[in-house]
Amino acid sequence: MIRVGVIGATGYAGAELVRILSGHPDVQLTALTSRKYAGMKYDGIYPSMAGVVNLVCEEFNEDSFCDKVDIIYIALPHRIPMEIVPGLIRRGKKVIDLSADFRFKDVLRYETYYQPHTAKELLKEAVYGLCEIYFDKIKKAALIGNPGCYPTSVLLPLLPLLKENFLDINTIIADSKSGVSGAGRSLSLTTHFCEANESFKAYKVAEHRHCPEMEEILSAEAKKPVKITFVPHLVPMTRGMLTTIYVNLVKKTGNEAIHNCISTFYAGHPFIRICPENRLPDTMHVRGTNYCDIGFKIDEQNNRLIMISAIDNLVKGAAGQAVQNMNIMLGVDETRGLNNVPFPV
Repeated sequence: MIRVGVIGATGYAGAELVRILSGHPDVQLTALTSRKYAGMKYDGIYPSMAGVVNLVCEEFNEDSFCDKVDIIYIALPHRIPMEIVPGLIRRGKKVIDLSADFRFKDVLRYETYYQPHTAKELLKEAVYGLCEIYFDKIKKAALIGNPGCYPTSVLLPLLPLLKENFLDINTIIADSKSGVSGAGRSLSLTTHFCEANESFKAYKVAEHRHCPEMEEILSAEAKKPVKITFVPHLVPMTRGMLTTIYVNLVKKTGNEAIHNCISTFYAGHPFIRICPENRLPDTMHVRGTNYCDIGFKIDEQNNRLIMISAIDNLVKGAAGQAVQNMNIMLGVDETRGLNNVPFPV
């Protein structure tokens, strides 16, 4: 059994990690940390875990924590992971970080949108953990920068077609809607029930910090600079993410060519599902799972491709993809622990 620990186990992403890992057949949860709930049993914080997880949350201490674990997940806000990851790597631990601290290769880009980086030397060896795209690099990695939820929902539909030169890369517009859990568990007025319920609003228009993350990956894969317009929205549901992408086609292209490109690229990738022509993705159909559903429609009059993706922002957009990364790193089937059957309703 591989011993696994979660640093920051009581936020929404951390709790989702605990939920998934507690049912994983190849690992044993051996340590959970929480700054706010140190000393409390985990099922006292999340009663749904009663009889499933019996661990007590502890304050993070590098020595005692590393003695208990082989693989470490970090589910903490940006800036904190960069302070503790170097020590974990020096101790020979494999680390999967769910913050943005190790997602970027360009340190200036990171520092422009976040804060000064104190572990720059690790950015070169960190691997961006978009599993279906960087599988071979993930296999050899010791440090994973787990992608953001919005980038996962935008990049997975776009990259196969971008690589095959179907798209006018100067025309990409991504419009995304996220459930409220994407804002995390910390209290804020924006996610207060009375503010979020019966409300549907855009936020951080043309200034969201996930945009430079997407642009770095798109530029690397296109081998030229790519800029996109990105508009996120908050919708009054707990979990789920739906992204609609508008992009002009380089030339007139039929449905079959688009479908063949995407389905061929993702052949053998069990968590990518291409929707049939008569059905488009729906967040309800991926809830609680690690699936990314992708559909599309060609606006022939404008020679524009409209792509739609649906993910669970807490699973494929965070914890599920992190576990998928671990599976790849361990050399086991990437679906281990992630074969949840979607809810029909």
